[in-house]
Amino acid sequence: MLQRSLHSARTGVEGSTESLMRLRRQSRIREAVIQRLLLTCALVSVFTTVGIVVMLVVQAAGFFSEVSALEFFTGTQWTPLFQPRRFGVLPLVGGTILTAGIAILVALPIGLAAAIYLSEYAHDRVRRAVKPSLEILAGVPTVVYGYFALTFVTPLLRNVFPDMIVFNALSAGLVMGVMIIPMVSSLSEDAMVAVPRSLRDAAYGLGANRFEVATRVVMPAATSGIVAACILALSRAVGETMIMVIAAGSTPRLTFNPLESIQTMTAYIVQISLGETPHGTVEYYTLFAVGLLLFVMTLLMNLFSQWFVGRYREKY
Repeated sequence: MLQRSLHSARTGVEGSTESLMRLRRQSRIREAVIQRLLLTCALVSVFTTVGIVVMLVVQAAGFFSEVSALEFFTGTQWTPLFQPRRFGVLPLVGGTILTAGIAILVALPIGLAAAIYLSEYAHDRVRRAVKPSLEILAGVPTVVYGYFALTFVTPLLRNVFPDMIVFNALSAGLVMGVMIIPMVSSLSEDAMVAVPRSLRDAAYGLGANRFEVATRVVMPAATSGIVAACILALSRAVGETMIMVIAAGSTPRLTFNPLESIQTMTAYIVQISLGETPHGTVEYYTLFAVGLLLFVMTLLMNLFSQWFVGRYREKY
């Protein structure tokens, strides 16, 4: 009787041990599968980026084999589709910088003001209602912004500037600035909210009012996040396409007069991508040369943003 009980107990213990080992093996298998799945997702993004870079470099090499890099980077005339052909990319770069500069001049003060209000003045219920409403602007299709600039903003501006051309850099830049306001305000507000409450309390204890706390304590403490938000918004403006195609025009002109028609790098890429340019010609390869330059510009801005955040980030 006693031996039968001991045997039963031993069998139960062995069965429990085997069940536990089986569960551990299943858990290790699940963890290995999940790890490989996550690694695959990460590698997909890496290989996609590498593939894009390789494609741009290889195709752009066909362009630079026929056009000198000196002419491309220093030329002031861009007429690859007309005779005489000129391949100076500066008019496209100038148009891109002009519209992006106008956009950031609009988005920076409005976005920072909205961020200060949301982080320092607004009640929690107001913040929960206003912030999602503000971010709705980021979900509006850019083609809608483009037609809004062309059919609404441009006629209003022409009442002030009668000599303004229908397709111009000013209206496109203003509307693009409205489009990137949510990016500036949301990221800046997140950086300000991350500032410790103790810094605010110390400033209030010294007699500072709410505006002084926001501008002299919170904003300096959140400088790295605010600058990163502005640079990301600027890179978004540099890469914008549909607003530039619809409202800014298609005249590659090296000018800093916002009342004139210009052409940006993205607008030219769309023009070539319509399929009317023969494949394998130097005009076709300009698509990849301009695309590679645009990629390098946005990459440098993002790298600078990461460096600035790492260099000047405050740790509390």
